[in-house]
Amino acid sequence: MSTFFISYAEGTEINNNDLFINEQIRDREVRVIGESGEQLGVMSSFEARKLAEEAGLDLVKVSPGAKPPVCKILDYGKFKYEQTRKDKEAKRKQKTVEIKEIRLSPNIDTNDLNTKVNAARKFLERGDRVKITLRFRGREMAHMGASVHILTDFANALTDVAVVDKQPKVEGRSMTMFLAEKRN
Repeated sequence: MSTFFISYAEGTEINNNDLFINEQIRDREVRVIGESGEQLGVMSSFEARKLAEEAGLDLVKVSPGAKPPVCKILDYGKFKYEQTRKDKEAKRKQKTVEIKEIRLSPNIDTNDLNTKVNAARKFLERGDRVKITLRFRGREMAHMGASVHILTDFANALTDVAVVDKQPKVEGRSMTMFLAEKRN
C-alpha cells in the first residue's frame, strides 16, 4: 500500500469520497468523538483506531482542517448510506425552472395573441419562466418601435399571474421580454 498525503484548506467542505477511514488516517494526534457524540479527547491515531476496533466500528476523519484533525467513531457503511439518501432527498426536493419561449410577429391578430397568452399562463402556473420573442422580418425592421405595444399588451394580459422579469429589449432582428411567476 502506497503512502500519500493530502493537505486541506482550513474549513473546506468534504464529501464521502474525501473521507479518510481507519488505516488511511496518518495524523500523529487526532481529536476523537465517540459513537454517541461524546468527546473522548485528543489521542494518537493508533489509540483511536484501537478504540474503534474494540467497538466494532470505523474511525472516520470528519474534519481534516481542524488542529488537531477531528475523527469520529461510527459505522462507515451506514454513514455513507444515510449520506447518499440525504443527497437524493435534497435533489428530489429541488425545483428546476425551465424557460419556455413564445414567438410572436408584429402583425399578430387579437385572437392569436389571446391563444399565446393562454399558453404562457399555463407555463407560468407550472412555475416556468416565459420568454416572449417578437420577431421582425424585412420591412418590419423599420417599425420596431411601434411594435413594443404588443409585448406590453401581452404582459398586461398576464398581470394576475406574472411579473415582468426583464423589460423588452431589442436583440438583432427580435425584441425579447421575460415573464416570471408572481410571488405571493
